[in-house]
This record gives sequence, C-alpha cells and structure tokens, in this order.
Amino acid sequence: MIDWLQHSTGGLLTLAVVSIAVLLLLIIKFKVEPFIALIVVALLVALLAGVPVEQLVGSAQKASDSLLEKGFGSILGHIAAIIGLGTLLGAILEASGGAQVLMDKLMNAFGEKKAPVAIGLAGLIFGVPVFFDIGIFVLAPLVYVAAKRSGKSIVLFSMPLLAGLSVMHAFMPPHPGPVAAAGLLGVSLGWIIIMGLAVALPSWFVGGVLYSYWIGKRINVPVPEEMLAAAEAAREDNGGREPPSLGLVLSIIGLPLVLILAGTFGSILLTKGTRLYSVATFFGTPAVALTISVLLAFWLLGFRRGMTREKVAELSAASLKPVAMILLVVGAGGFFGAVLAATGIGKTLATELSGIGLPVIALAYVISCVIRIAQGSATVAIVTTAGIVAPVLADLDYSQPQLALVVMAIASGSIIASHVNDGGFWIVSRYFGLSVKETLQSWTVLETILSVVGFVVAAVLSLVV
Repeated sequence: MIDWLQHSTGGLLTLAVVSIAVLLLLIIKFKVEPFIALIVVALLVALLAGVPVEQLVGSAQKASDSLLEKGFGSILGHIAAIIGLGTLLGAILEASGGAQVLMDKLMNAFGEKKAPVAIGLAGLIFGVPVFFDIGIFVLAPLVYVAAKRSGKSIVLFSMPLLAGLSVMHAFMPPHPGPVAAAGLLGVSLGWIIIMGLAVALPSWFVGGVLYSYWIGKRINVPVPEEMLAAAEAAREDNGGREPPSLGLVLSIIGLPLVLILAGTFGSILLTKGTRLYSVATFFGTPAVALTISVLLAFWLLGFRRGMTREKVAELSAASLKPVAMILLVVGAGGFFGAVLAATGIGKTLATELSGIGLPVIALAYVISCVIRIAQGSATVAIVTTAGIVAPVLADLDYSQPQLALVVMAIASGSIIASHVNDGGFWIVSRYFGLSVKETLQSWTVLETILSVVGFVVAAVLSLVV
C-alpha cells in the first residue's frame, strides 16, 4: 500500500485528494486552527509519500535546510513586512478620520440620488489599505446616516460598500490573500496590482452597482435606531482635530501603488545596471514603498495633527495583533506547498491536467471555490490552492502576467458563496441589521457574483496576454 502511494500516479493523486479532505475535516469538524491543521497534514503527506525525515525536518546541525523551515521561511520572508506595513498604513488612515473625509467628499460630489455609488467608491478606495472587517467597522456608521436620511433600505447602501471592500481585499496588495499567492507562485506585486485592478473594477461594477441597486429595492431593512445613534455620536467625536484633506488621504493611499508599479515597469523599460534602473527598483520594492508611505502617514496624519508618540505606538501595536494568525496560516500554507512539490504530487497533477486539457486557471478557481465553501476562510482557501497549483506551474512557461491571472482566479474562488461558516457573513449580518435569510439573499449572492465575474475577467484576459 505504501509503495503504491509513493510510486504510482494513482497513489499520488489519491494522497493529494485525501490530504485536502483531512485538512477540511480537521478545520470544520474538529475546529483545529488552520495553521496547525496545515502543518499536521503536510507532515503526514510527506511521511506517507516517503520524504526522508532529514529532508522534512532537518537535523540538529542543519535544520535550516529542511522543508519545514524553507516552506515557512520562503513565503514569510516575502510577505511578512508587506502585510505588517499595509496594516499600519490602514490603521493610521482610519484613526486620522480619512475615511469620513473620503465618504463626505464623494457624497457631496455624487449627490443624494447616487449616494450608493459614492459609498461603493469609498469602499473601493479605502479598501486598498484597510482589511475588510476594519473597513466595515469604520464606514458602517456613515452608511447608517446615509440610509436614514434617504429613507431607503440599508441594503441599497451597504452592498456597494461591501463590494468595494471585498474586491480590494481579495485582489489587491497589500492584503494577505493576493500577497501570499503572489509569494507562493513567484509573481511580482506590480503585476498583481495591474491584474487586480483589471479584475476588481468590473467585478465591483456588476456586483456593487448593478446587483446592489436591484437587490436594494427588493429587501427593505430600515436602519436600527441604536446603530444610528452610535453613528451620529461617532461623527461628532473627532478628537478635537480638523480632518485631513482629501488630497492628502488619496496621496497616501496611492503612493505605494504608484511606486510599486514604477518599479515593475522600470524593470521592463529601463536598462539594467543604470542608475535610474536601480532607483526604480529600490523605491518600487513593495516593502520600501510601503515603509515610505507609513512614515509619511505617521508624520502627516499623526504627529503633525496632534497625535502623541504614545498614541501612535498604541495604535500600531493594536493594529498588528490580528496579523500574527494570518502570517502563521500563510507560513503553514507555504510548508504544505513545499511538501506537495517535494513528494512529486505537483508534477503528477501537471501530467494529468495536460492529458485532459483542463486549463490551470480553471483548476485553480475550482479548487479555491471548493475549499472556501467547505471551511469559510478566504485566506486558507488561497494559501492551500496556491500550494497545490504552484508545483503544476513550475514546469510551465508562464509569464508574469499569466501567473498574476492565476492568482486572480484563486482569489476569485476564495470569496465565493460566503455563508454561515464565514466570519464575514456574521459581521455583515450584525452591522447592517440583516436576518440570516436576508444576509444569504444579499451578501452571499453578492460575493458569488464578485467571484464569478472576477474569474471570467481573469480567464478572458489569460487568452490575450
């Protein structure tokens, strides 16, 4: 039996399927933390596939050569600084009142009749630097006020916001999912930004504008009075400081994206070895670009506007706490992917796929969808899927844009059909006063639309790049 698992195509494919099934069982049935489940399953797969113990965990003299440390280290070395800096940037933008400035300006520009579109655009823009749930916490009170003043259903205003936050969180750096997938598949973040925008914007328009207007007229949910009271109080409490200008907020959000894109295009258009090439490469490195933006945000939105050093330090520490679990999950996913490559499962999958003609981008989407629907976590779906398809892509001559589109397909699958096993489902239900049925009718369908449109756009682009 062991010999069949280790040396036959059927055995390796069976091992791959069973490993995913066991992973889901541990997470769903036994409530094991995903990062622990990923490590346990990866170790079992390696041992059953015959990976030598010294190669798997190393020895006392050379532990750094092990799959365990290489799997964790290679991916965390790529993404830890990016995710941490992105989190700090979002925190200072939130605390400075940048979200309210952005929302107020957009509402004034679009007017009352197009307020849902304005709110959706605020979700898109503010969704670049802040996590999905943080974006809801910050912007939900502004949605309450807009919905109350219009006298219309809160669904009409909340869905565009949620669509904007969701597509940014799924497709754009510095969010953990696309950054982790980019690291596992070896894709430049500049190409992730380009393809992320290409996929996110049409997805948001279909789901956040067209569908949101349609469903907002069919589910009538008034704003709960207690939420409205809290929202009005939050708007009045600005700590005695003048809000920052819209131009400053947009500049700080956009600066790291511009620098990273400059670095990406500089590596293509400039002559290697020249001073201009070196400058573009240095400032376009994601960690450097985000560090510059964070330092500017601390000064321009923090210290210069009256925040004390103690307040900024407290804000930084609080914002980084949720990052630890994300990094552990991503690191464990990197280890799982390294094991799949070392066991030969990846090459076996590549051979079988080439035989049946199934495109890798479609496989990536389907696997991500299944894992997302089964266990709820988008991050787990992304890192697990990327670990599975990375060995498949290793022997294929994919360009950077093509690899970025595979990342988009994985990200698209990771947001499909949010339901009761997803924490985001309950956040949406709670913050917007929706029943379970109403949340399924609005939010779950919205996420599915964003997922399908995102994949379709990525698949079509993959035919021409």
